[in-house]
Amino acid sequence: MFCYIQDTMEIYITNVPIISGSNASEVFRKVRDSFRYIASKTKRRPYVRSVYFNKEKVFIGPFLNHMFEKNWRDTVRRLKLFDCAIDLVRNTRKLPEVVHDPHHIYDILYKFCGITRGNCVFFVQIKENKISGNKTLISVYPER
Repeated sequence: MFCYIQDTMEIYITNVPIISGSNASEVFRKVRDSFRYIASKTKRRPYVRSVYFNKEKVFIGPFLNHMFEKNWRDTVRRLKLFDCAIDLVRNTRKLPEVVHDPHHIYDILYKFCGITRGNCVFFVQIKENKISGNKTLISVYPER
């Protein structure tokens, strides 16, 4: 399996399996349960703490809104990686690819790479606002 990864990007190996399900409703139910468990830990916006960002909060609420803007097939394909992405955000110390967008000068985009237990390569994108310092999980997607 060939994977094109930037030289500066390191790969995090997760022990969490991909969410199984034969149809969209099964996957949505499992993702919703995982999300509710994380959200039940706080009274406000759901977040996870990231080792890479020195235990700072990474908010995960906008991620689900972003996923449901896409078509169903792509949404299910990405949501199957939700638990893997949460594990990566929580535990990785690997260096991401850092992108400074000239059109959005107040945002920094971090792109992490990971491999699931079933050897599926996936990417996680986290956006940081330079002014407020808030970090938000933006996207999760498999290599192909």
